[in-house]
Formats: sequence, structure tokens, C-alpha cells
Amino acid sequence: MTRQLEAYHKARELIGLKEIKGPVDDAAIVGMFAEVGHGWVKDDETAWCAAFVGAMLQRAGLPSTKKLNARSYAEWGDEVPLGSAKAGDIVVFSRGDPNGWQGHVGFYVAHGNSTVTVLGGNQGNAVSEAPYKINRLLSVRRMAEASAATPPTPSNIFATLGKLFALLFGKEKP
Repeated sequence: MTRQLEAYHKARELIGLKEIKGPVDDAAIVGMFAEVGHGWVKDDETAWCAAFVGAMLQRAGLPSTKKLNARSYAEWGDEVPLGSAKAGDIVVFSRGDPNGWQGHVGFYVAHGNSTVTVLGGNQGNAVSEAPYKINRLLSVRRMAEASAATPPTPSNIFATLGKLFALLFGKEKP
């Protein structure tokens, strides 16, 4: 299984997670903001589709954009034609002005003639599958497995070990 498909499966496990109305906030949703570097967000009513995607990607060992704007994912990974999309690919949509900054991001599930089914966060204030009009689709993205992580090489393993020994034996400060 690819890491991106792993992220998709992690997202599927959260279907039904939803915002809590009123002054109480869902800790799992708020925690996703912290996972992508935005621990200052303390409520589940701040738009969280990008935090959700980012957290799922990071949990699967993939990089995220670490941004809270959905359209930041239009530059993530590599462009894939809609006809070649697979479950787990990242889909980015416009919201409001097609040339504006607002958008929505989630995981591709399937598509028909006029809609793309998306598994995402903050869809009706929950993690769910929902259809989005195909004419709003900006991009389908996929991370090549070779790009997902830097494999260890002898030189970077030895460099890391050298730093570890220096720290252990007091030759270097953290």
C-alpha cells in the first residue's frame, strides 16, 4: 500500500467525526491544527479541511503543506489527470471566486459526469464523503513514492551517528 493510500485509509477511519456545537470543541479536530503546526487554533469552527488532509498525510509519513488554506495543496505532489485519479489522491476545489484564494481540499473517492466524490474534513462540519461539482475542480495531486521520503544513505546515517555520539559524550551541545 502506498503512503498516500494509507493516509486515505486513516481518513476513512474518522468518518463521522464532527464539530461540537456551542462552546465545547472536539479535541481530535483541534489536535489536527497542532499536528500541522497551527497549535494556536483552539476551536473546531475554524475551517479545517486543510488541517485534516495535512494531519492524515503526516500520520502516513508524507509531507503536508502545513498550511490551512486548501489551495496550498494545488502545488503539492504531482498533477494527475482526473481520468487517472485513484482513491486517496488529493483533490483541490475552488470556493466562491474561481480565481480567488478560497477553496476546499480532500481525498478523491470517485467521479461521475458532473461530480467528484470527496472524503474530507469540514464537509457539513464533519468528516464525510460528499459530492463536489466537477467544474469547481482545480487539481488532482499525487505524491510519487520516491518523493515521499529520503531513503537513508551511508553518509547521512554516519553523520547522524556522529552527532549522536558527540551529544552523548559531551562534545556538542543540542
